[in-house]
Amino acid sequence: MIVHPDGSRCRLADATPKKLHSVILAKKQISDTITEMEVYAPLVAASALPGQFVVVCQNEKAERIPLTISDIFPQRGSVSIIFQAVGRSTIELSRMNAGEEIMSVAGPMGQPSVIERFGRVAVIGGGVGTAIAYPVARALKASGNHVTVIVGARNKDLFILTDELRGFADELVLITDDGSSGKKGFVTDALRELLEKTAFQRVLCIGPLPMMKAVSDLTKQYSIPTVASLDPIMIDGTGMCGGCRVTVGGEARYTCVDGPEFDAHLVDWDELKKRKAFYFEEEKRQRDIALTGQ
Repeated sequence: MIVHPDGSRCRLADATPKKLHSVILAKKQISDTITEMEVYAPLVAASALPGQFVVVCQNEKAERIPLTISDIFPQRGSVSIIFQAVGRSTIELSRMNAGEEIMSVAGPMGQPSVIERFGRVAVIGGGVGTAIAYPVARALKASGNHVTVIVGARNKDLFILTDELRGFADELVLITDDGSSGKKGFVTDALRELLEKTAFQRVLCIGPLPMMKAVSDLTKQYSIPTVASLDPIMIDGTGMCGGCRVTVGGEARYTCVDGPEFDAHLVDWDELKKRKAFYFEEEKRQRDIALTGQ
């Protein structure tokens, strides 16, 4: 039985870990669209670091999807992944339950976050991006930084990991678009208010592309080093296909092997926006198939 900080419980699958391969050990439905799973992946759990991710393939006919490692449990040989059911693959994955087997959980992928003693750091998570922000913010705090965490969501039901963040953050600011919890507005509103009275040595932003670009534009005015964790279209996750190519400082970089974190002030945000939207119509069609079966 896994007991979460909010008191909820998830039953471990009735199976012997030594006989398992990428089995879902526990599942928690955080909201209608956000799911947390603890997945048995001992090789990943043994070496994963904050900021890295896994590539999950549900079955032989499914696509490969990159998902954030939100927590690591080396003693159990497992990792936690938190994802939002927004496309066909994530919708189908969210329908799986404890005890079921995922064909492949490959990782850890990508470069880990740079964890140093910077001083005063702001970590900004938007929506499910908070799942990435959480382990990085925790590691930054453990390295002696003063950590301010700003979490933004459309409404209160989409907040995740707030109790866990309160456990170590020096300051936690909650922002909702509709004002249903915390302050009403956007993460940039809270960040601007902080920047007017506090000096930060580093900012990390993780979330929707428009949010990260807005944070980058704001911190550039204050000359604060800023890192963004990017999520472009990704296929193999090993640098072979080039699907996750982004332009940083005028040079082509591959998010899966060079990132996912890059200097936010050097990212070509307009190009990234166009590349992410390239398969919009096909993604919408596949989502409709997942929801309706037609």
